Amino acid sequence: MKHQRNPPEVNAGSMADIAFLLLIFFLVTTSLESNDGLQRMLPRPNAETADIYERNILRININAQNKVLVADNLINSKDLKNIVLDFVDNGGAQIDSPFYCEYCEGDRSSYSSDSPAKAIISLTSSRNASYDVYLDVQNQLIDAYNSLRTREAIKRFTISYSDLLLEYHKAENYSSEKVKLKSMIEEIRSLYPIKISEAELKI
Repeated sequence: MKHQRNPPEVNAGSMADIAFLLLIFFLVTTSLESNDGLQRMLPRPNAETADIYERNILRININAQNKVLVADNLINSKDLKNIVLDFVDNGGAQIDSPFYCEYCEGDRSSYSSDSPAKAIISLTSSRNASYDVYLDVQNQLIDAYNSLRTREAIKRFTISYSDLLLEYHKAENYSSEKVKLKSMIEEIRSLYPIKISEAELKI
């Protein structure tokens, strides 16, 4: 009588290793879709608003029809950047005021912002407004601030603001060069601080 031979067993351990390696490969090589986002610092709770005057607020609204209004006036969205530039760089404070801006190159109108430190952009939008329009408005606001920062960076350090940031990220950590670049960046940011509020400001 012949003995029945058992079929050879398959070593599943190596197959599990291969499956695990394939999983890691797909996780590493697969690119996930990224959503557009905005970097913002949230205001401190219970922020003081008593010293905010209407002339220091530029009110921008995106309505349900995706139209952009500044101070309740309908504008061409392409003009928004220049409107923000004029407002932030106005420098309307009197020369004897502690908020006088000596580096501002605006019209120094008493009806517009006192200084970049006092200038606030108040942005509101309808719930039915397009997210693309909202992003475009945000980009124009940041472009305006970056233009002003670049102007001052070139005047003070003969380098654009974007190149200053690039050099900072390229510099070796904890090096004296990185410390110096950080100080320069902070100086430029202090001259034109970005103040964008997305909560309705009531004076």
